[in-house]
Amino acid sequence: MRPPFIVTVFALALAACASAMAQSVSMGGSLGNHALLVIDGKARNVAVGSTVDGVRLISVNGNDAVVEVKGQRVTVMLGGAPANLGGAASEGSGQKIVITAGTGGHFFTTGLINGQTVNFVVDTGATTIALSEAEADRIGLDYKHGRISYSSTANGIVVAHRVSLSSVRIGDVQVYNVAATVLPTPLPIVLLGNSFLERFQMRRENDLLTLDKRY
Repeated sequence: MRPPFIVTVFALALAACASAMAQSVSMGGSLGNHALLVIDGKARNVAVGSTVDGVRLISVNGNDAVVEVKGQRVTVMLGGAPANLGGAASEGSGQKIVITAGTGGHFFTTGLINGQTVNFVVDTGATTIALSEAEADRIGLDYKHGRISYSSTANGIVVAHRVSLSSVRIGDVQVYNVAATVLPTPLPIVLLGNSFLERFQMRRENDLLTLDKRY
Protein backbone atom coordinates (compact mmCIF):
# COMPACT_ATOMS: atom_id res chain seq x y z
CA MET A 1 0.00 0.00 0.00
CA ARG A 2 1.29 3.46 -0.89
CA PRO A 3 1.93 5.87 2.00
CA PRO A 4 -0.85 8.50 2.32
CA PHE A 5 1.62 11.25 1.41
CA ILE A 6 2.52 9.59 -1.90
CA VAL A 7 -1.16 9.01 -2.72
CA THR A 8 -1.91 12.70 -2.01
CA VAL A 9 0.94 13.92 -4.22
CA PHE A 10 -0.16 11.56 -6.99
CA ALA A 11 -3.73 12.87 -6.80
CA LEU A 12 -2.55 16.47 -6.88
CA ALA A 13 -0.41 15.71 -9.95
CA LEU A 14 -3.41 14.23 -11.73
CA ALA A 15 -5.50 17.29 -10.86
CA ALA A 16 -2.80 19.59 -12.20
CA CYS A 17 -2.67 17.64 -15.47
CA ALA A 18 -6.45 17.80 -15.81
CA SER A 19 -6.34 21.56 -15.28
CA ALA A 20 -3.68 21.97 -17.97
CA MET A 21 -5.66 19.88 -20.44
CA ALA A 22 -8.71 22.07 -19.96
CA GLN A 23 -6.93 25.28 -21.04
CA SER A 24 -9.06 27.84 -22.87
CA VAL A 25 -7.54 30.81 -24.70
CA SER A 26 -9.10 33.82 -26.42
CA MET A 27 -7.75 37.15 -27.65
CA GLY A 28 -8.95 40.43 -26.21
CA GLY A 29 -6.61 42.87 -27.95
CA SER A 30 -3.06 43.64 -29.08
CA LEU A 31 -0.44 46.36 -28.83
CA GLY A 32 2.77 46.03 -30.81
CA ASN A 33 4.29 42.64 -30.08
CA HIS A 34 2.01 42.06 -27.08
CA ALA A 35 -1.38 40.36 -27.03
CA LEU A 36 -4.05 40.50 -24.38
CA LEU A 37 -4.95 36.84 -23.96
CA VAL A 38 -7.78 35.57 -21.79
CA ILE A 39 -6.48 32.27 -20.39
CA ASP A 40 -9.04 30.20 -18.51
CA GLY A 41 -11.04 33.38 -17.88
CA LYS A 42 -8.07 35.48 -16.68
CA ALA A 43 -6.70 38.40 -18.71
CA ARG A 44 -2.94 38.18 -19.35
CA ASN A 45 -0.65 40.60 -21.22
CA VAL A 46 1.76 38.36 -23.14
CA ALA A 47 4.74 39.31 -25.29
CA VAL A 48 5.67 37.37 -28.43
CA GLY A 49 7.98 34.53 -27.42
CA SER A 50 6.82 34.56 -23.80
CA THR A 51 4.89 31.85 -21.99
CA VAL A 52 2.20 32.66 -19.43
CA ASP A 53 0.13 30.02 -17.61
CA GLY A 54 1.43 27.38 -20.03
CA VAL A 55 0.45 29.39 -23.14
CA ARG A 56 3.24 30.57 -25.47
CA LEU A 57 2.56 33.50 -27.82
CA ILE A 58 4.08 32.74 -31.22
CA SER A 59 2.94 35.79 -33.20
CA VAL A 60 0.35 38.56 -33.12
CA ASN A 61 -1.19 41.15 -35.42
CA GLY A 62 -4.20 43.44 -35.07
CA ASN A 63 -6.83 40.76 -35.65
CA ASP A 64 -5.40 37.45 -34.50
CA ALA A 65 -2.65 35.70 -32.61
CA VAL A 66 -0.96 32.31 -32.86
CA VAL A 67 -0.53 30.55 -29.51
CA GLU A 68 1.00 27.24 -28.52
CA VAL A 69 0.26 24.87 -25.66
CA LYS A 70 2.27 21.63 -25.32
CA GLY A 71 3.37 21.78 -28.96
CA GLN A 72 -0.15 22.41 -30.29
CA ARG A 73 -0.54 25.66 -32.21
CA VAL A 74 -3.80 27.42 -32.92
CA THR A 75 -4.91 30.84 -34.18
CA VAL A 76 -7.25 32.85 -31.95
CA MET A 77 -9.25 35.71 -33.45
CA LEU A 78 -9.74 39.10 -31.81
CA GLY A 79 -13.01 38.90 -29.85
CA GLY A 80 -13.76 35.44 -31.22
CA ALA A 81 -14.75 32.26 -29.43
CA PRO A 82 -11.96 30.78 -27.29
CA ALA A 83 -9.72 28.00 -28.50
CA ASN A 84 -9.66 24.91 -26.33
CA LEU A 85 -6.25 23.27 -26.28
CA GLY A 86 -6.37 19.67 -25.20
CA GLY A 87 -9.73 19.87 -23.46
CA ALA A 88 -13.43 19.56 -24.11
CA ALA A 89 -15.33 22.29 -25.95
CA SER A 90 -15.80 25.40 -23.85
CA GLU A 91 -19.25 25.86 -22.39
CA GLY A 92 -18.93 29.63 -22.18
CA SER A 93 -18.43 29.53 -18.42
CA GLY A 94 -15.95 32.43 -18.32
CA GLN A 95 -16.56 35.45 -16.11
CA LYS A 96 -14.60 38.26 -17.77
CA ILE A 97 -14.63 40.03 -21.14
CA VAL A 98 -11.82 42.41 -22.12
CA ILE A 99 -12.24 44.61 -25.21
CA THR A 100 -9.69 47.00 -26.71
CA ALA A 101 -10.84 50.36 -28.09
CA GLY A 102 -10.86 50.63 -31.86
CA THR A 103 -11.37 53.47 -34.31
CA GLY A 104 -12.77 56.59 -32.69
CA GLY A 105 -12.49 55.07 -29.23
CA HIS A 106 -15.40 52.69 -29.83
CA PHE A 107 -15.28 49.14 -28.50
CA PHE A 108 -15.75 46.58 -31.26
CA THR A 109 -15.73 42.84 -30.80
CA THR A 110 -16.85 39.64 -32.49
CA GLY A 111 -19.26 37.29 -30.74
CA LEU A 112 -22.10 34.85 -31.18
CA ILE A 113 -25.88 35.25 -31.12
CA ASN A 114 -27.64 31.90 -30.84
CA GLY A 115 -24.40 30.30 -32.02
CA GLN A 116 -24.05 32.52 -35.11
CA THR A 117 -21.09 34.89 -35.54
CA VAL A 118 -21.83 38.63 -35.48
CA ASN A 119 -19.86 41.86 -35.05
CA PHE A 120 -20.71 44.02 -32.02
CA VAL A 121 -20.05 47.57 -30.93
CA VAL A 122 -20.61 48.43 -27.27
CA ASP A 123 -23.45 50.97 -27.00
CA THR A 124 -24.41 52.04 -23.48
CA GLY A 125 -27.12 54.26 -24.97
CA ALA A 126 -29.05 51.32 -26.40
CA THR A 127 -31.69 49.80 -24.13
CA THR A 128 -31.30 46.34 -25.67
CA ILE A 129 -29.11 44.58 -28.18
CA ALA A 130 -30.18 46.00 -31.54
CA LEU A 131 -29.74 44.54 -35.00
CA SER A 132 -31.15 45.02 -38.46
CA GLU A 133 -33.72 42.77 -40.10
CA ALA A 134 -31.08 41.84 -42.68
CA GLU A 135 -28.70 40.68 -39.96
CA ALA A 136 -31.50 38.84 -38.14
CA ASP A 137 -32.37 37.03 -41.38
CA ARG A 138 -28.72 36.14 -41.93
CA ILE A 139 -28.38 34.43 -38.55
CA GLY A 140 -31.79 32.74 -38.77
CA LEU A 141 -33.50 34.72 -36.01
CA ASP A 142 -37.30 34.30 -36.02
CA TYR A 143 -38.17 37.91 -35.18
CA LYS A 144 -41.42 38.29 -37.14
CA HIS A 145 -43.30 36.58 -34.35
CA GLY A 146 -41.77 38.91 -31.79
CA ARG A 147 -43.66 41.62 -29.94
CA ILE A 148 -44.16 44.75 -32.07
CA SER A 149 -42.74 47.97 -30.67
CA TYR A 150 -41.81 51.41 -31.95
CA SER A 151 -38.29 52.82 -31.99
CA SER A 152 -37.00 56.29 -32.65
CA THR A 153 -34.23 56.46 -35.26
CA ALA A 154 -32.50 59.18 -37.28
CA ASN A 155 -35.17 58.59 -39.94
CA GLY A 156 -38.07 58.91 -37.51
CA ILE A 157 -40.25 56.36 -35.74
CA VAL A 158 -40.06 52.82 -37.13
CA VAL A 159 -41.88 49.58 -36.35
CA ALA A 160 -39.56 47.11 -34.65
CA HIS A 161 -39.80 43.63 -33.18
CA ARG A 162 -38.78 42.73 -29.62
CA VAL A 163 -37.35 39.25 -29.17
CA SER A 164 -35.41 37.22 -26.62
CA LEU A 165 -32.08 35.81 -27.75
CA SER A 166 -31.40 32.31 -26.45
CA SER A 167 -27.71 33.04 -25.95
CA VAL A 168 -25.15 35.77 -26.49
CA ARG A 169 -21.47 34.94 -26.25
CA ILE A 170 -18.27 36.94 -26.38
CA GLY A 171 -15.02 35.06 -25.95
CA ASP A 172 -15.49 32.52 -23.17
CA VAL A 173 -18.45 34.33 -21.58
CA GLN A 174 -22.03 33.38 -22.41
CA VAL A 175 -25.34 34.71 -21.09
CA TYR A 176 -28.85 33.54 -21.82
CA ASN A 177 -32.31 35.00 -22.56
CA VAL A 178 -31.15 38.46 -23.61
CA ALA A 179 -33.67 41.03 -24.86
CA ALA A 180 -33.07 42.38 -28.37
CA THR A 181 -34.73 44.72 -30.85
CA VAL A 182 -34.82 43.98 -34.57
CA LEU A 183 -35.07 47.15 -36.68
CA PRO A 184 -36.10 47.56 -40.34
CA THR A 185 -33.43 50.22 -40.82
CA PRO A 186 -29.91 49.25 -41.95
CA LEU A 187 -27.35 48.78 -39.22
CA PRO A 188 -23.76 48.01 -40.24
CA ILE A 189 -23.05 46.34 -36.90
CA VAL A 190 -24.98 44.88 -33.96
CA LEU A 191 -25.38 47.27 -31.03
CA LEU A 192 -24.37 45.61 -27.76
CA GLY A 193 -26.87 47.37 -25.51
CA ASN A 194 -27.81 47.35 -21.85
CA SER A 195 -29.86 44.15 -21.89
CA PHE A 196 -26.44 42.48 -22.15
CA LEU A 197 -24.22 45.06 -20.44
CA GLU A 198 -26.33 45.28 -17.27
CA ARG A 199 -25.29 41.72 -16.44
CA PHE A 200 -21.71 42.92 -15.98
CA GLN A 201 -19.71 45.29 -13.85
CA MET A 202 -18.07 47.60 -16.39
CA ARG A 203 -14.63 49.13 -15.91
CA ARG A 204 -12.63 51.20 -18.38
CA GLU A 205 -8.88 51.76 -18.07
CA ASN A 206 -7.39 53.78 -20.92
CA ASP A 207 -8.14 51.73 -24.08
CA LEU A 208 -9.36 48.60 -22.27
CA LEU A 209 -12.97 47.91 -21.33
CA THR A 210 -13.42 45.09 -18.83
CA LEU A 211 -16.77 43.44 -18.19
CA ASP A 212 -16.97 41.27 -15.06
CA LYS A 213 -20.02 39.00 -14.98
CA ARG A 214 -22.53 39.73 -12.23
CA TYR A 215 -24.85 36.75 -12.76
